[in-house]
Amino acid sequence: MRNEFFMKRFVLVLVVFLVASSVFAFGSKEKAEVIQVTGVVRLVGPSLFPELIITNSDMSWYVAADEIDKLFEMQHQTVTLEAEETVTEIRFANGMPAGTRRELRNIKIISVR
Repeated sequence: MRNEFFMKRFVLVLVVFLVASSVFAFGSKEKAEVIQVTGVVRLVGPSLFPELIITNSDMSWYVAADEIDKLFEMQHQTVTLEAEETVTEIRFANGMPAGTRRELRNIKIISVR
């Protein structure tokens, strides 16, 4: 009986620890900021999970999944657009930084070249 009580407590503490650590593993988002971006539209990723990115000489931005239809036909073209940028700091499970993901939402196309 007593052993069962400690086992339940141990499992509860373990679950709380795992949930708390997974929050940090996925990263943290900052508030969206409206920016203007000029770059080339590219398709990246495996065929099952393709993603669009906008690249220029300085950095790359991922296009949000619900915005892909707007830019899919503009692959390999240079576009200028205005969008909300969400920056997510990605971390490994041990808390070490893994990089930054910049994602664009609410895209308004300004020009296509």
